[in-house]
Amino acid sequence: MTAGPSADAGDPRTARTRARLRQALLDACAEQPFEEIGVAALARRAGLGRATFYLHYPDLQALAVDACAEVVRDAVDALHAWRGAPDPRTPPPPLTAFFVGLTPHAALYRTLLRPGGGGPLGELLHRELRERAKAERVLAGAPAPDLIASAVAAAFAGVLADWLHGLVEDTPEGIATRVWRLLVALHRMPVE
Repeated sequence: MTAGPSADAGDPRTARTRARLRQALLDACAEQPFEEIGVAALARRAGLGRATFYLHYPDLQALAVDACAEVVRDAVDALHAWRGAPDPRTPPPPLTAFFVGLTPHAALYRTLLRPGGGGPLGELLHRELRERAKAERVLAGAPAPDLIASAVAAAFAGVLADWLHGLVEDTPEGIATRVWRLLVALHRMPVE
């Protein structure tokens, strides 16, 4: 039985081991496609044994999702990096920085985030973004929090995935602006 990424999360040894595995994966993905990476070689790269890998993750995809989970948190935070009334024309600087920062590990993200926003990373992004968008709408007393939160999460995950896969062409700065305007429009859409 494998422990999974959330078990023993408070144990510093577990946290260090998982951090080593995540970094080893990111480093390996910078050199070769994710599909060509093996557990044994990755464990060696992290200075660990194969059995140790399996104590923490059931497979490479679970490690990859865990390694990319910070990207999901960054995306959710970047989309909510404003206070008061948002400027509908200009995205918050953290949103632009988020898109610019995707480049080093874009190949890995493409593996886990399929076109249209599917895949394990897309599912995680959709879930976390939907929860945050709904909470923000409820807090503000905005109408239709479930509907708009779902639309925002689906639109962002879909556009992000399609941009990473080259289906939507733009610079990181350009896509940040266009995504921001799309999401502001969704929030302002009369639904009742």
